[in-house]
Amino acid sequence: MKIYLAQFNPIVGDLEGNAKKILEISLHAFKSSADIVLTPELSLWGYPPKDLLFNRSLIKKQAKILNKLSIDIANKFGNLSLIIGIAEAIDDNFFPNLHNSIAYIEKGRWSVIARKNILPTYEVFDEKRYFRSGNKVSILEKNINNRIWKIGITICEDLWVNQNIEGRGIHKRDPIHDFESEELDCLINLSASPFTIGKFKNRQKIAKNASKKLRSKIIYLNQIGGNDDLIFDGNSFILDTEGKKIKQLRSCKEDFYCWEINKPKNIPFEETNISEIESIFDALVLGVKDYAKKCGFKTALIGLSGGIDSALVAVIAAAALGNKNVFSVAMPSKWNSINSKIDAEDLATRLNINFDTIPIENLLESFKETLGDSINISIEGIVCENLQSRIRGNLLMALANKNNHLLLSTGNKSELAVGYCTLYGDMNGGLAVIGDLYKTKVFKLCNWIDNELSNHSRKIYNLPLDNEIIGKRIYNKLPSAELGPNQLDTDFLPPYTQLDVILKGLIEEKKDLRQLEKDGNDYNLISSIIGLIKKAEFKRRQAPPILKLSNQSLGNDWRVPIAIKKFN
Repeated sequence: MKIYLAQFNPIVGDLEGNAKKILEISLHAFKSSADIVLTPELSLWGYPPKDLLFNRSLIKKQAKILNKLSIDIANKFGNLSLIIGIAEAIDDNFFPNLHNSIAYIEKGRWSVIARKNILPTYEVFDEKRYFRSGNKVSILEKNINNRIWKIGITICEDLWVNQNIEGRGIHKRDPIHDFESEELDCLINLSASPFTIGKFKNRQKIAKNASKKLRSKIIYLNQIGGNDDLIFDGNSFILDTEGKKIKQLRSCKEDFYCWEINKPKNIPFEETNISEIESIFDALVLGVKDYAKKCGFKTALIGLSGGIDSALVAVIAAAALGNKNVFSVAMPSKWNSINSKIDAEDLATRLNINFDTIPIENLLESFKETLGDSINISIEGIVCENLQSRIRGNLLMALANKNNHLLLSTGNKSELAVGYCTLYGDMNGGLAVIGDLYKTKVFKLCNWIDNELSNHSRKIYNLPLDNEIIGKRIYNKLPSAELGPNQLDTDFLPPYTQLDVILKGLIEEKKDLRQLEKDGNDYNLISSIIGLIKKAEFKRRQAPPILKLSNQSLGNDWRVPIAIKKFN
């Protein structure tokens, strides 16, 4: 039996377009003499479809599309079978009235053969809002050349049931246990599992655990692509009955593979180790590329300050969209050093991206004069600092509107967490590219970019191959917003090496004040940072979507009320 793995990039809500793409994939599977084609979880919809699932006209359209797809496959590809992820309607008066299901297309017809049992409701997942759980495991029996193949089918979370590996212990039921007496030839897991740092290793551990437990081969097929704030990295793989990897599909790229399950010998797969920092870069490039494409943008705009954050975003944008499609603007005031102006232009030259300069000093003076004449106040201190940022934000939005650019916000996670950013100023934009990267991680990523270890990625993304890209002048510069005389970030914040440890403890590790104090952090500093996080909540609620990289971003999976008492 030949199984065709289709790690492809659907567009959320485009049922017709996704069906067309699946039909095109089926042609390649047919040419490879495949017997069955696998597609990821909810592949007809793209994941996550969110409240599009409440649109009854789309649910009705789905049935018509499945009928047509079934007939087309039978007419064009004969006995080729297809497994496809759908939203199955439930015909009763209870809510939610859908299952997250798998349809099986064969001989001109389709039928539901599996339903998701474990519905995740943590981090970005909210599946119980839309779906009911299935109540049993599913086995497909397929006859190939007078041999019956028994294929177990699970959907994403149904595999994540080992507390010692995934660490949550939130599922009382173990669908894998229900397969133990079935003597499967293969267990298939069809997933839409978003990228987070370190998750790939856990996926393999979970699958290996199931493989050994069932003494079965495993296919883990994952979605690829960026959908809003989520990045799906693919990295699908196949394990043998001993849990050894025999094939892995590409990371952050569409990929397809035809696997002969009963081939006498499967050569063990040779690992190509991708570092954590490289995987982060790949994910961010994919996130920007797909967000722009799926939202109808061909070009991006960046406010280039000469600092490390905007430099990193510029590199990511050039890799994602091509250097000719990236536009950058420096907007100096009298507080910007001559070095920052030079560094911004030099970076644009190294990347060969478009670059302009718009001084804002006259605009700032005009604002001061207007406000002073109208209401007789002096514009200074934090008001003047924020005014500079908002002038820049207005200029960038005007350019973005005029030229249909996607404006990329350049703030990092450390700044967003403590509110060291200006609402309607540097927070302006359609996408927060590095909003889930702490400042210390920004430095690590930039160091990797300027290291020979990035040469492979530079070639792939058509980035400059010679010399540094970020440059030592930008990398070694002391962080500063340059909104006042001789200003440094450390005038307002502790060093980022100290701040980020506390932020990660509070945000991702869910530690309280006392636990962080036991870890050796200063009590008053922790308390101050907690206050800053709370105070900045209203800003984050109005921020652009943040590309998610960690198990706890400050985006859709951060659901903290705005009007609350200071928490410990």
